[in-house]
Amino acid sequence: MNQRPSLTELTAFAAIVRHASFRAAADELGMSASTLSHMMRALEQRLALRLFHRTTRSVAPTEAGARFFRNLSPILAELDQALADVGTLSEQPTGSVRINAAEPAARILMERIVPTFLQRYPGIHVDLVVEGRLVDIVAEGFDAGVRLGESLPRDMVAVPFGGDGRLVCVAAPAYLRRAGTPRTPDELARHPCIRFRLPSGKMYRWEFKRHGQELKFDADGPITLDSMDLMVSAAIKGLGVAFVWEDTARPAIDSGQLATLLDDWTPPFDGHYLYYPSHRLVPAGLRAFVDVIKDVERDARPTAAPRPGASAADRPPGRPGG
Repeated sequence: MNQRPSLTELTAFAAIVRHASFRAAADELGMSASTLSHMMRALEQRLALRLFHRTTRSVAPTEAGARFFRNLSPILAELDQALADVGTLSEQPTGSVRINAAEPAARILMERIVPTFLQRYPGIHVDLVVEGRLVDIVAEGFDAGVRLGESLPRDMVAVPFGGDGRLVCVAAPAYLRRAGTPRTPDELARHPCIRFRLPSGKMYRWEFKRHGQELKFDADGPITLDSMDLMVSAAIKGLGVAFVWEDTARPAIDSGQLATLLDDWTPPFDGHYLYYPSHRLVPAGLRAFVDVIKDVERDARPTAAPRPGASAADRPPGRPGG
C-alpha cells in the first residue's frame, strides 16, 4: 500500500458499514452516493482488499471488511472523544451524544432528561436511537446505552434514572364484566391474552412473583404484537388481557379505560441505567448528559414514582437490555 487512507475515507467506510447502505451513509456525510462508491472502490484498490459485497439492493462488509471495521471503530471513537474533550475547554460545549435505548427507556429520557439537557446545552446534538435488540455500544458507535440494572454489562459505569420498573396486567372494565376477573396467574389460561413478540422473534413469557414464589406464564390468545402501545390499544378495545409496562398503560388506567389485575403478583424491580465504558475517555456531550441525569434525579427523588426499564433478548423491550 503506497498511500495511507485518509480520515475521510475511513470515516466513510465506517458509516457505510453502520448503515448497510451507501445512500444512507452519503446522507450522513453530506456527499452523493456515487462519490462515496467511487471513494470506496479507490480505497479497496489501494488496500488490495475487497471490503464490501455489493448488489443492486444491499451492501455488506466482506470478512476482511468486517474485521477492518471492528479494529477501526474504537480508533474513530477515541478520536471523536478526543475532539469532544477539547470542546470542554470552551464556555459552551458542542458536539453530539449518541445513545441506544429501547422504547420505554427512550420515552423516559425524552420526558425527564432531554428537554433539560437541550435547554442547558443548546450546542450539543442528541442522537437517540430506539430499538429493542441488544447491541454492543462500542462496536456500533454509541456513546452510551440503556439497560435495566439486572442486565448491565461488566466493566461499565452505570447511572440510574427513572426509578423502579414494573410490568402490569391490564384489561378493559367492560371485558372484565363480561369474562370475569382472574385472581391468580393460573386463571389467565381461561382468558384471551394479547401476546408480545420480542425483537428476537420469540414470544415473551409473562413473569409473576409473590412472597418469594415466581411463576412464568405462556400467554395464548388471538393476537400477537411487537409494540406495547398497540397492546394497550388492543386491551382498551376489549380484545383480552395484556401484560405491559405500567408507564405505557398509565394514561389509560388513570382515565378508567383499563383496570390493573393481579397487582400483588407484579412487584417493581430495579429500573433503568445509562451505561458507558469505564476504560475510555468520556466525551464532553456524554459527561454533560450524565450531569443532567444526576441533577434531574436528585430533584425528583422525594416524589419519584416507579418507572420502567430497557430491553433483552428474552424479555420485553425495557426489561432488560439496550
